Amino acid sequence: MLDRTVAPDFHAVEELALIEPQKIVLENGCKIFSFHSDEQDLVRIEWIFNNLCFHPQKPLLNVTVNTLLTEGTKTRTTAQISAEIDFYGAFLQVEHSADQSQVTLYTLNKHLKAVLPVLKDILTGSVFPEKELQTYIRNQQQKLQVHLQKNDVICRRNFNKALYNGTIYGYTAELEDYGQIKLEDLRLHFEQQYQPANCTIVVAGKADENIIGLISDTFDDWQNTITADFMQPELDKVPGELLFIEKPEALQSAIRLGTATINRKHPDFPGLQVLNTVLGGYFGSRLMNNIREDKGYTYGIGSAVASYKNTGTFFIATEVGAEVCKVAVQEIEKEINLLKTVLIGQDELSLVRNFMMGALLGSLENIFSHADKFKNVYFSGLDYGYYNLYTKTVQGITSEKLQVLANAYLDFEDFVKVIVGKY
Repeated sequence: MLDRTVAPDFHAVEELALIEPQKIVLENGCKIFSFHSDEQDLVRIEWIFNNLCFHPQKPLLNVTVNTLLTEGTKTRTTAQISAEIDFYGAFLQVEHSADQSQVTLYTLNKHLKAVLPVLKDILTGSVFPEKELQTYIRNQQQKLQVHLQKNDVICRRNFNKALYNGTIYGYTAELEDYGQIKLEDLRLHFEQQYQPANCTIVVAGKADENIIGLISDTFDDWQNTITADFMQPELDKVPGELLFIEKPEALQSAIRLGTATINRKHPDFPGLQVLNTVLGGYFGSRLMNNIREDKGYTYGIGSAVASYKNTGTFFIATEVGAEVCKVAVQEIEKEINLLKTVLIGQDELSLVRNFMMGALLGSLENIFSHADKFKNVYFSGLDYGYYNLYTKTVQGITSEKLQVLANAYLDFEDFVKVIVGKY
């Protein structure tokens, strides 16, 4: 009999067992990566496109085109698209980020043959009907007006703009920008960006030979029609500054501070992730213990390291009581300086290691998770060797090395600091 009063032995994670994708390339240049599992008769198919070069004069093209893809084609209205997808119990969504745009389909295998023509119609024949475009513009302007009343939104927008002004990473939509959207620009943008040579299809689920063959047969006659510019402008390092936006009636002040930094391509990135976790990357972090648990200045505070195609961002974000805003910033600076001057204790480092490895293993719960891990490295120009580096770094990095990283990447004087409310 199993003695349930005795805890099971603890075993450290030695290595990750990541599923490698199968790859094929169609004659038109479209790449298909597939992750197969027999667990369910379900597939998730993602059509992922690199965004065109960002033009400040027409800043909303990428997001508008991607959002309106499902709003009508040459042969289907938005209502017909929804009806066909819903009839087969499928689910369709569009997503947009600074670097990529994508269309995602979830469907049962037995209905894939019926719904794939709808997706092909969307990706080759979207027309952006004027009625849907005007509805989109009105809705987005209304949402923006509401969001601009929130201190945390104002804080985030100004932080990004201060770091990356004039680029896609720093762009923040303004009400007047929506009035500059032109139908002819949307259609040209669509024609340039949504081409097979710029498309990566990632299939996860019961992705057997029949499913991959069906996808290949459906999209192998998709043609490249026009050349396009995908280069993004160089990013300049900005000096640290304090940007204070006063809100005299504010009960809370929003704080966001940080800097442009390395991304996943840099060998120091996994170590910086460990350092970030110690500082503010989980509920037991130093910032949470100090600013929330000890001082009671906030309900929550955290830090993060975000990796993008052409840059990385380190930031700390919180909202605190307006009357304690200045002292909260001082406490944040104190915690950063401690990382630079005092070695992290082994008990704390062991706790962070276990948390990070547990989070990594927990993120690999199904075949979709393995596909997501692949996308993280593939679109960063890396391979699975990154995860070997990550696990070795998390398991073996020393307090001394973390102190070196803190001094190299966490210069409080060099941070952009944005405060909205009272200070």
